[in-house]
Amino acid sequence: MPKPRTISLTDRAPVRIDEDLWPVVATASDGVRMRNGTPLPDYEQAEWSLHVRQHADGRVLVYGGARAPSRGWPTHGASDWRGGELLAAGADLAAAIGRVGADLVRLGGAPESVIRECIADLPAEVLE
Repeated sequence: MPKPRTISLTDRAPVRIDEDLWPVVATASDGVRMRNGTPLPDYEQAEWSLHVRQHADGRVLVYGGARAPSRGWPTHGASDWRGGELLAAGADLAAAIGRVGADLVRLGGAPESVIRECIADLPAEVLE
């Protein structure tokens, strides 16, 4: 049975995919869940994530999102944000992660480490 997912993209309409046909090949996330060693209530937590999914035909989706606190103190300038890119086969994935991640940092308040961790999570290139 198909498992649909709708993904928000930057400057274009969202896309709907079947998760089984678009497996995750890299991901990274971070968040603020504690303050001074005390767990924060859900409405004060911030979360950031980047994901890379690839279809068997080589197309790639690079997307991310931020969930900011709904009230209370500001967290790293966080705000709600979602966006991403649909790439043709053979595109430069690290560059796309960098572009989407830069928006996540600038518009969603994410730490830049999320970008580095997502790039590092890509499948290794085999050199001969």
